Amino acid sequence: MTTLETLGDHDYLVRFAQDDDHVVLLHADPEVVAQICDDERRVVEATAAYLIARQSADDLPEQVDLDMVAAAYDGYITNLREELANSG
Repeated sequence: MTTLETLGDHDYLVRFAQDDDHVVLLHADPEVVAQICDDERRVVEATAAYLIARQSADDLPEQVDLDMVAAAYDGYITNLREELANSG
């Protein structure tokens, strides 16, 4: 289970509840968000799910920026754009 808290200035506190809570500060880089969809919160939620599908929450750094995710994962922007377009 993942919870999301908006901090302002495109920053979100993402809490991953697995065996232990793991908290990540995620910065929603506006340029990356614009390439995916116009709903920043949906992009952040989808990014959290995307990351957890690929690695353990414990392996995530304390701070994540969407441009770092886009650089680290080929296809991230395309995958999220398609996923969010299909989920309405």
